[in-house]
Parts: sequence; structure tokens; C-alpha cells
Amino acid sequence: MEITSDIKYVGVNDHEIDLFEGMYTVENGMAYNSYVMMDGQTAVFDTVDARFGGEWLDNIKNVSGDTAPDYLIIQHMEPDHSANIAKFMETYKDAKVVSSAKAFTMMKQFFGTDFSERQVVVKDGDTLSLGKHTLTFIAAPMVHWPEVIVTYDTLDKVLFSADAFGKFGALDVDEEWACEARRYYFGIVGKYGVQAQNLLKKASALDIQTICPLHGPVLKENLDYYIGLYNTWTSYSVESEGVVIAYSSVYGNTKKAVELLADKLQKKGCPKVVVNDLARCDMAEAVEDAFRYGKLVLATITYNGDVFPFMREFLHNLAERNYQKRTIGLMENGSWAPTAAKTMQKMLEGCKELTFTEHTVKILSALNDESQAAIDALAEELCNK
Repeated sequence: MEITSDIKYVGVNDHEIDLFEGMYTVENGMAYNSYVMMDGQTAVFDTVDARFGGEWLDNIKNVSGDTAPDYLIIQHMEPDHSANIAKFMETYKDAKVVSSAKAFTMMKQFFGTDFSERQVVVKDGDTLSLGKHTLTFIAAPMVHWPEVIVTYDTLDKVLFSADAFGKFGALDVDEEWACEARRYYFGIVGKYGVQAQNLLKKASALDIQTICPLHGPVLKENLDYYIGLYNTWTSYSVESEGVVIAYSSVYGNTKKAVELLADKLQKKGCPKVVVNDLARCDMAEAVEDAFRYGKLVLATITYNGDVFPFMREFLHNLAERNYQKRTIGLMENGSWAPTAAKTMQKMLEGCKELTFTEHTVKILSALNDESQAAIDALAEELCNK
């Protein structure tokens, strides 16, 4: 794949993987992106997962021919991007590796060496000239590891963005960008919105014509769309108007209450109602929905004096990712001592700028006239907020 006349894609697609980072379902695989810049000197940007080292080196050879790379630029030390550093340095014995000081510390941990005689340490604002192309390095700590740098090419106006603007899915699968990019962002980077915002502020001063992330497609068209979405996600702003109902139910009574609430919301003209059964849905999809929409209803049973485990996992995921700036409604069910609403609210007490609805629904075993009236009141409040 040609990015520009001087920049070529040498990454790989992975359709063997079932879980990314051991937890995220990736039905359409993953792409591990790497790039070669050909100039007076040649630079390779990042490596790929260990299983594809041979394919990746062949890709570099096919692009560079008899020209040996002068530099390997490592922007991120996560193993799906760094695993083949040692193999590259063994193959190209005169090449130097360029990265941040923290990255070289990690290299020593991963490979037993930091390539001290061949390393080029860069920090925020440093530059490297390859000839026509001058690379500017931008520190991007905690997007989403502390050693991360991104790189801007001043000639072709390309931002090599590391994990920023990344997406689940291999590049040989055609699918809509936003859904899997959103799930990727909130799953992988979502905790670090402040740090990602800092990177966006630095990037806003650059004339960017192309974004080359480490996962997902190269972005060239309609960059305002992608940057706009990223600004929304990283600032924890509401992307879409609507209500997400996340629930767990054992014998079906809480589910009936959720279905009733969803029906009432739709009849009252709610622009979007999304219902997630936390025991059966993709948890990362449920988390993505919670961050996408402005209102969230949590519905669960009291379980061993706590909340049902799937709801606890969901709330832990939200709190861990700095969930904020949303309206929350609560529904609880219990046969003798319902305390789920209080427990759920307490689990979110560290989250910023949450507004809890005035009406909370309490179900005693099964729906009755009183709890149905409470559901109607909650639906009315959610539609009018």
C-alpha cells in the first residue's frame, strides 16, 4: 500500500487472533501497522506482533529492495508493536533504533538489551532529518503507555499517531470505522482522556493531511470527522442523544421491567434506546454504548447483599475509565432487602459530573402497580432532562 510516494505500508493482518489483549473480541481480526519512509535515509516505523515477524521483514524487503533501513522508530513498546525489534536489529546490523528514554528501559526488560550502542533517544520537540523529510517527535505519555511518542512528517504532512485513532479489525475487511474505533478507544485508551486531549491539542497546531495509526486504516479523507469524534471521546462528551439500559436479570422479572421502560421511552419519543443484557452482550460494546449516549439506566437485582456480578463488572469498567458527564437512572429488584440502587450509586461515587435521576425504581420480586408507576415516572424524567 502506498501512503505517499515516499511512505509505504508494511504492516500485517491477523485473522488468527480471537481476543485482543486477552479480553476484546475481534471477529474481524486485527491489523498491526508498520510503515517505511524512503528518503536519503530510510526509516521504519514500529514492528508487528511476534507471530508475523518473518512476513513483516519480507514486506520491508519488498519495499526497500537492496536499501537497508537506517532507522527503526519505535513509538510504542506494547508487544504487538515492538516484539520484532531484536529480530530487526539482527537483520539490519547498521540500523539505529529511535525512541523515548522510557522505551529503552522497557526494551531492556523485554529483550535483555537496550541496544545502547545503536540507540537514538528523542524527547518532545526533537527532530530527525532523513533528507527531504524532517520528522518531529511529540511526547504522548499514557496514550496509552508512559513511553509513547508520535511522529509528524513535515514534508508530506503525515502524523504517525501510535495507538491514537486506532481501530479493531484487519485491513482486508470492509467495515464502518466509528463503531470499532469507539470500542477500541474506550476499551484501550478510555481511562486516559486527559492525556489524549493533550495530544490532540499538540496535533491541532500541525497541518495534518494523513493519519497513520498502529491499528486500523490509514486516514486521509474527511479528517475533520475523525478528529471531531476523537475530540468528543477524549473529552467524555456526549456523542449521541439517547438512553442506554444496562441490566442483569436472573428469573426474568427485572428484564420485564427493563422492557417496559424501553417501550415507554420509545413511545415518549426518545431518539434512541439501547438495551444491553450484561450477562450475554459483549461487555466492551456495553461500555462503548455507555460512553456514546448521554443517559444510562442501571437495572439489577440485589445479590448476596451486593449487585449481580455482571453489573459489578460493568460498573467497574465505567469507573476505571473515568465515566462522567452523564445522567444516571437506577432500577433495583429484591425479594426481602433490595439495596442494589444504593450499591450501584456508591460504586460510581468517584466519577465526575454524574446526575442521578430523582426517580429510582424499586421492584419487590415482580412488577406491580407501584413499580410500574415508578417506571413511567422515570421514563418521563429521562425524556425531559
